[in-house]
Amino acid sequence: MDIPEQIEAYLASQPQPKQTDLRQLHARVVAEFPGCRLWFTDGTNEGGKVVANPNIGYGVYTINYANGSSREFYRIGLSANTTGISVYVLGLDDKTYLSRTYSASIGNASVTGYCIRFKRLSVINADALHAAIQYGMTV
Repeated sequence: MDIPEQIEAYLASQPQPKQTDLRQLHARVVAEFPGCRLWFTDGTNEGGKVVANPNIGYGVYTINYANGSSREFYRIGLSANTTGISVYVLGLDDKTYLSRTYSASIGNASVTGYCIRFKRLSVINADALHAAIQYGMTV
């Protein structure tokens, strides 16, 4: 199964209304960044053990590790969790940026150094969320 098929299967597997919110977010990111690299991770490690929630990824950046190795990974991640939705903004040098910039304006969401977590799109300021996504994709 190719990545768009994996993404569709993942979205289809989500219960409503979470599925509708995830589909809206996915469609907007793809529309705003046409041609960006799409990723899908199923949340399992090399041994097949579940270590995270599945994620849809957008864009690309290089992670450089302390041991000198590096690998490509996505810039923006979208994932369902047990209580709602998580949007990951990865690769930011300033781990306080998201919280400082968006906590006051985003509404009913938890904002950490790299994650914006919320229950439903209807309880947040979607424009603030998309501003954070745009920043993450272009920084």
